[in-house]
Amino acid sequence: MEPIEIGLYTSAGMLVLVLLGMRVAFAAGLAGYIGLIWLRWNGFDYDPERFWKAVEISTKIAGLTPHSKVSAQVLSLIPVFIMIGYLAYHAKLTTALFEACKRWIAWVPGGLAVSTVFATAGFAAVSGASVATAAVFARIAIPEMLKIGYNKQFAAGVVAAGGTLASLIPPSAILVIYAIIVEQDVGMLLLAGFIPGVFSAIVYAVLIIGIAVVFKNVGPPVTGFTWKERFESLPPALPIVAVVVIIIFFVYNPFGDAWGTPTEGGAVGAFIVFLMALYRGMRWPKLKEALLETAKLTVMIFTIIWGVLIYVRFLGFAELPDAFSSWITSLELSPMIILICILLAYAVLGMFMDAIGMLLLTLPVVYPAVMALNGGENVAAVDSAFGMSGPMCAIWFGILVVKMAEFCLITPPIGLNCFVVAGVRDDLTVQDVFKGVTPFFIADALTIAGLVAFPGIVLWLPSLA
Repeated sequence: MEPIEIGLYTSAGMLVLVLLGMRVAFAAGLAGYIGLIWLRWNGFDYDPERFWKAVEISTKIAGLTPHSKVSAQVLSLIPVFIMIGYLAYHAKLTTALFEACKRWIAWVPGGLAVSTVFATAGFAAVSGASVATAAVFARIAIPEMLKIGYNKQFAAGVVAAGGTLASLIPPSAILVIYAIIVEQDVGMLLLAGFIPGVFSAIVYAVLIIGIAVVFKNVGPPVTGFTWKERFESLPPALPIVAVVVIIIFFVYNPFGDAWGTPTEGGAVGAFIVFLMALYRGMRWPKLKEALLETAKLTVMIFTIIWGVLIYVRFLGFAELPDAFSSWITSLELSPMIILICILLAYAVLGMFMDAIGMLLLTLPVVYPAVMALNGGENVAAVDSAFGMSGPMCAIWFGILVVKMAEFCLITPPIGLNCFVVAGVRDDLTVQDVFKGVTPFFIADALTIAGLVAFPGIVLWLPSLA
């Protein structure tokens, strides 16, 4: 049997395991391990010596592959970014940020929901974890919205959708994972996510205002704050701004050389938030809770990475990425149509898989195909299909697929953010949250269309670095 056939059969088996409910990490690791044995054995005739030799070699590959990738220093960004979010929560920076947004923005139609979106965007800039963002604001923002008469489904949908902004706005754990898988510069990707993240938040805000204008009872404005009260709300929220500025300057300094690596910037940001949390009364029990939650989420992400890396190594031996790239480039369709079809496939796949697992499983096959469509890794902008150089295409495509991963965080039946919001609130069911996020599908579709049609939204900041 040809290696490509083995790759296809094994991949189909892995998808069956996922659909049957097995965790992506274990399904991918098992499929990759069995696939490696099958490739080495290359047959169904039972030759004990050849079979056990294949098992021995495959076991060594499966054992060494995850360590070789996970030991990369840049992956230390993931626990650092997650820890910043949990420390910021215990430092009550999230409450301060929400209060500042409420006092400055809540006077517009749907103002409290708009304030929630911008507060989640601000928290995303120190969190990097969508699930943590959704969980935090389910506790803070939903009670405030319900208190003034918001529909509980809509309030829950605002928080679940707003939480997805942490996938794009730096520091973003999922952008770091993308950079590791496709071997691109982490700093450039984090820089590229900033404007698209803000753009997404603005589209959400415009949608909410439109809904509040059309349906008068959806989101009543909140008025009565004096200018003094507004300005008094700013200092407690300033530490978040400081952390954002520090991380960005460690990635890109417009006035000179960057201050250091993204990892160093994340560490400095975490230390600042830690000091602020101590100043605001955090003691050992809360610090212990933050560290444990950081460890749990980090272990979950790294477990997925370990399992998928075994599967990715198997795909390389099976030559499936090269075969898929050749097939994609042979299609008699424009590259843009093919790209749109790939993004639509991500939307469907995201209904059945979590965002990180979906990207880790598909990128080893899809990324080479997209780069081949553009003309290759080293193509110049003038010769490329999408009008950008190879490195810029890698960044642009990364932001697109991460935005699709955001979309998948709120799509039924697996939308993780919806389950988190429902889990935090006893008065909400998962069905309530899914109903509430429905309007935001339109906003996400418009955002993705804008990023595809106007790549400059993504590439302007990286082009300055």
